Order: sequence, then structure tokens, then C-alpha cells
Amino acid sequence: MDAGEQRGRRMVARRRAAVAGGSALALAVIATAGAYTGGLFDGTDAAHRADVAAPPTGPGRNGEQPRTSTGAVTAEQLIANLKSLLPGGELTGAEARGTSDELGPWVSGVYDDGKGRSAVSVRLQRVDPNGNLARDQTECGDKSVQGYDDCRTEQLADGSRLMLHKGYEYPDRRVDTKVWSATLVTPQGFMVGASEWNAAAEKDAPVSRTDPPLATEELKTLVISTLWHPALNDLPTVEPEAPQEQSPTALRDRNAGAALEHLITGLGVKSPIVARGGQGGSGYVVLDDGSGRSLVRITIQQGGEGDAGFTAADATVRPDGTKVKAMVGRATKGKDVMQWSVDTLREDGLRVLVSSFNGADPNGTPTRDSPALTLGQLHEIALAPGWNRTHN
Repeated sequence: MDAGEQRGRRMVARRRAAVAGGSALALAVIATAGAYTGGLFDGTDAAHRADVAAPPTGPGRNGEQPRTSTGAVTAEQLIANLKSLLPGGELTGAEARGTSDELGPWVSGVYDDGKGRSAVSVRLQRVDPNGNLARDQTECGDKSVQGYDDCRTEQLADGSRLMLHKGYEYPDRRVDTKVWSATLVTPQGFMVGASEWNAAAEKDAPVSRTDPPLATEELKTLVISTLWHPALNDLPTVEPEAPQEQSPTALRDRNAGAALEHLITGLGVKSPIVARGGQGGSGYVVLDDGSGRSLVRITIQQGGEGDAGFTAADATVRPDGTKVKAMVGRATKGKDVMQWSVDTLREDGLRVLVSSFNGADPNGTPTRDSPALTLGQLHEIALAPGWNRTHN
């Protein structure tokens, strides 16, 4: 895999992850919550990214869709499909990409049922139905960490998996913009994702109504419709995702959540892990020692990506050139949850940021007097010798 493709995949992964809420520590931490909101199916974002790596032209690798098709289904047809599936009302400002577009088929617009304008979008993709991508998009995350209102998954009669999710555009709820979504993955690898907002745009638009217009069953009807099948059939199938490597993997190349759990265990921490999760370079665990739950979160960035987010002010420099900052403050402005963090940047560009909270939700309320892990333990995790190895 060349550097451009690696960079492109990292960008896709970052779009699937939520950006953690504003912090008094000004930490640019990528969280996992938004995988179900504006992530994979954020067509508007994908359409305007100028820095996405060039698409592959051969067969799909690792469950990803090769961006070639016959172009049999046009943008106009997708707009007509969306209009016909909405329950009355009016769709304006419609935009779409047909199956000939390298970024894949997608349709969006502003729907008005007379009770307030709402942005709606539908994204179509082919995936490995048994792969990690399909599973990630149809499993509900930890509500205590992600802070959504409701989420459930269903197994349909034909074997399809469906996730129905009600959450927020911003996990810290700094504005009241809600995003409700439905994601369907069929046994043949069709993935249909629909999202709706209680505002005329995903971001930077005032809330126009209390809730998005489509009820859960209406969202379900939207994604299971066979009207999308001609476009999905026009997309090439993908190869099955490669199995996970069984050989030992360097710490920096592991899933962030697995790396964090490995290091916490190595510290001899006896507190039970009651929740865990993560994707790519972002991961978390929730510890509960009987005195209250405590979230521990880690972010790993490589290849110089961490340089932009690391603030060198007040950092100490170790003999090997690693810059280290320890920070104590509130997790979110105006909230009472405490956040202790250690942020490190190595000379080769590897950045490891680990934080511990005195609650299970940074945007919620404290559940204990102080975070479960001390600053000393956070230092040990962020500065573990294993991070310096590029291979095992």
C-alpha cells in the first residue's frame, strides 16, 4: 500500500469517528461516537474533500469498494427515488452523485413537511457483509460514552442487519442539532445509510424543529427500499476483508483500544473493565473499581499527523527527544467532569495522548472524586517503551 492510499484510508477512518467535544484543555482528540452520525455516510463531506487519495482501480481490497461502475444510474434518478420515498412534503436543493462518480452514489436535499426544514441524505455502498466495516456500521456503541438518545439493531427476515440510531451532530451537544440515522447491510453486501437532521443543514444552521421529521419506521422504510437496488447492483462487488493478523503487532500499529487495554493490564490495574471500544487510532475503556466509573481514552497519530495538534508550550523534552505535556482541567467548558491528560510527541512524528476522567461520559456528570488512573500511570502508558518499536 503506497503512502497516498494509507493517507486516504486514515481520512476515511477519521470521518467515521466522532470529534470529541470542546475541552478546556484544547485537546484535539478524535472520539469514536460519530461513527453513527456524520461518518461513513457523510456524502457532503466526501464530495468536497480535495485531499482524498486517488481511488484504486482494481478489485476492492480489505472490504472497500473499488470506485468503478458502468454509470447506469444517474444523479437525477437517485433524486427521483428520494422524492418518491419521502412521505409527502417537499424536497428542495437536491444534490446527488450517480454510480459513475468516483466518490460513490449519494443523494441529499432539504425536506419540508410543513413543520420545519430538515436536511436528509442517503449514501449507497458495497461492502464485505461479514467484514469489520459492515459490523461497525450496524452495532450500537457504548451509550455512557457516546451520549446518544437511543440505538437498536435488528436482524431482518432476509438476513440483513439494520441499525437505527438517534444522536447529535456534536457529541458535546454544544448546539441542539440532532441527527437520526438508519444503516442497512444486506447478505449480498449492499449498504444503505440514511440520515436526517432537525435543521436545514448538518452544521452551521439553526435548529428548525424539535426532532427530525422521519420516525424510526419511516427511516427503516427508506433504507430497505428496493428502489436503491439498481444503483447498488451497478457497483462492483468487493473482496472479503483480509483476516486479522495473528502474529504479534507493534504497539503503534494495533487498534488503539486494544493497545490501551494491554498497557493498563501491564500496569497491574485491578479495576474491572466494564466497557471498551475504539476504531483505528482512537480507543477507550471504562473502569469501575466500585467507587464510580471512569473513562480512559487514547488517541494515536502517526506519520507527522500529530504535529499539527500538539502544542509545545510548557512541554518538557526527554533525552530521546520526546516532548511531554501533563494537563489537569475540566473535560468540557461549563461541566464538572475532571480530565487528567498526558500528551506526547516523539521525534518520528508518533503522538500518543491518553486521558482519564472522573466519570464515564466527559459531557455528563462526575461519578467519583478523581479519575481512576493517576497522572503517573498516564505517563507510563503514554511513554511505554513499546511505542518506540516499529515492529515486533
